[in-house]
Amino acid sequence: MKVLVVGSGGREHALAWKLRQSPKVSEIFIAPGNGGTRLEGTNIPVKDNDLPGIVSFAKENKIDLVVAGPEVPLVLGLQNALVKEGIPCFGPNAFAANLEGSKAFSKMVMHDSGVPTAPFQVFDEYERACAFVEKKGAPIVIKADGLAAGKGVVVATTTEEALEALESMMVKRDFGSAGERVVVEEALKGEEASFLAFCSGEDYALLPSAQDHKAVGEGDTGPNTGGMGAYSPAPILPADKYEETADICIKPILKHLAAKGEPFVGILYAGLMYTENGPFVLEYNVRFGDPECQPLLMRLDCDLASIMMACIEGRLDEVEVKVTPETAICVVMSAEGYPGSYPKGMELTGFDKAEEDDKVKVFQAGTEYKDEKTLSSGGRVLGVTALGTDLADAKARAYRAVERIGFEKSYFRRDIGDKGLKK
Repeated sequence: MKVLVVGSGGREHALAWKLRQSPKVSEIFIAPGNGGTRLEGTNIPVKDNDLPGIVSFAKENKIDLVVAGPEVPLVLGLQNALVKEGIPCFGPNAFAANLEGSKAFSKMVMHDSGVPTAPFQVFDEYERACAFVEKKGAPIVIKADGLAAGKGVVVATTTEEALEALESMMVKRDFGSAGERVVVEEALKGEEASFLAFCSGEDYALLPSAQDHKAVGEGDTGPNTGGMGAYSPAPILPADKYEETADICIKPILKHLAAKGEPFVGILYAGLMYTENGPFVLEYNVRFGDPECQPLLMRLDCDLASIMMACIEGRLDEVEVKVTPETAICVVMSAEGYPGSYPKGMELTGFDKAEEDDKVKVFQAGTEYKDEKTLSSGGRVLGVTALGTDLADAKARAYRAVERIGFEKSYFRRDIGDKGLKK
């Protein structure tokens, strides 16, 4: 089968890499891809938000499966557009994709389906939002309603910080139309975990738990990023709690959407916060997380293409999602200055040295291949990922590989996985 992976990040490199291992896959295209995806298939110059371009390419090249990496094309209706042309797409339709596309929609679905989440209010008037924040005080969470590349959430520790966030989103429009409406919610204290499932209507198959590291600085300090590293499994969510957790955050959502006549097909990602009162859902994503995708796919010990087709065709119960018992960890190497302004065009070397350890894979994210050189082109540049017998072993292998990569003006956190090691 011919597969088209949509997207250009580290997640898409990992997806293309894993799909290429399937005996069923004969050819892989990536739109638009990056410097690393070209090693797994053929990059094509079509942006991930160019729905007509993606559909046209899929039709002309008789693509058998389109895999949506990022959320934007799904929210725009990529699945709907492809289904009209009879082309299978792994990912939810536009209605279900609003679980990620609109924070307000997501919170209402959680409320209506009985999923535990922080108390919240939705505002589209700046003055009313400010008055509510001044009355409630801090700590408090301000979320831009729409998509903001993982950066539209501010956990404000002071009222002043919360008001600044409202001004940034609703007045200055720092996140464009995503900030026209905001969700203001109670700040939860605890430790986070990511819990993902392959979904086909009300059927699901669980992936192991993972933990992302959103803040740019060590010790979870500084501004939020798209993610500075991740590992799986996360001790905060052990395997013997998976089904119980699915009852809380996966099953109710699938049941709710199916009842609406909008069954969810694809990856449902629940971002959880473990508080003293148990787990609460912070957010839903409608695709693999980035960088959680990288360690999860390193652990996946079965045919990814077969699982995706089974989800689409409503026969998920016929396939087994198998994972290795090993631990996997991903350390993101970013450009110095990210998530603020950062330099581009640095040459990257040493991939072969890093991958001399057969338990290591370097996934490329913000890269391009130019004049026979791999150059940095984004903020998050590489996802150095390793398997190990346990978390300590995986971490040691990943950081050893990081040191073997030549990357001027690079920055990475040195404490990825430390919360898990403490447990």
